[in-house]
Amino acid sequence: MSRERLEKTIIQILRVMGLLVFIAIVAFPFYWMMVSSFRSLGEILLKPANLGLDIRKINLHAYYEVLFQHGFLRYICNSVYVSVVTVVLSVTLATVGGYAVTRLRFRGREFMSYSILLIYMFPAIVLVIPLYVMFSRMGFRDSINLLILVYLAQTLPVALYMLRSYFQTLPPEIEHAGLIDGCSRFSVIWRIIIPLSAPGLASVALYTFMIAWNEFLFAFMFLDTPEKFTLSRGVVQLAGSVHLSKQLVMAASVMVTLPILVFFLLFERYLVRGLTAGAMKG
Repeated sequence: MSRERLEKTIIQILRVMGLLVFIAIVAFPFYWMMVSSFRSLGEILLKPANLGLDIRKINLHAYYEVLFQHGFLRYICNSVYVSVVTVVLSVTLATVGGYAVTRLRFRGREFMSYSILLIYMFPAIVLVIPLYVMFSRMGFRDSINLLILVYLAQTLPVALYMLRSYFQTLPPEIEHAGLIDGCSRFSVIWRIIIPLSAPGLASVALYTFMIAWNEFLFAFMFLDTPEKFTLSRGVVQLAGSVHLSKQLVMAASVMVTLPILVFFLLFERYLVRGLTAGAMKG
């Protein structure tokens, strides 16, 4: 074996080993969370460091208790409502706004194009205090709909930027042909732009859903009534109950993590395609 070939083989082995170590580090917390949620409380107390899981001894009592005795069924419904409405509003507004700054000519267009991400530059912890004070004085706090508005302000700038980059890759001649055939601007968006931009729209929807589903800080600050809690807020409340088993916390954490993991694995290619759109143009 030549020296050059030996070096390539060693590099490949090191890459594989590094990838395996990275996967193990990332996957271990989720694996531990899954195993702990499926084991009985007695088994956890007797063998807390046991990493194995006997399929014949899988116990789903923790999931039943979390869903029906600690209100997580309502929390799931609240999270689904908040996430879906945020996705619909964000995708709709980002589509119209992204198309406007890409195709239409108006005063301030360039400034708007480059200042879209300005609000996203501020960390959430900087915004949460003034928002908390303002909404408390206005009497709007402790509302799920207010949470949707806050999430929309968080996700819309990035959604606009992503769709703007994607729209720049579409040839404007297709739109001109639609306008010549008698379509209005909104008809062009509905009949031409949206079908051609399906990967970009899917990536924006996935990104927005992940933000709205996982967000905790604003939900913790703005929601006080347990019936209005989202999943992330409910998990923290459950974890703060010292008399409860950590097995229940693990089961609740799986409920928060698993939907996002499944969605990401299913639509990951759309997310990557939407994030890289416009890299060569625009």
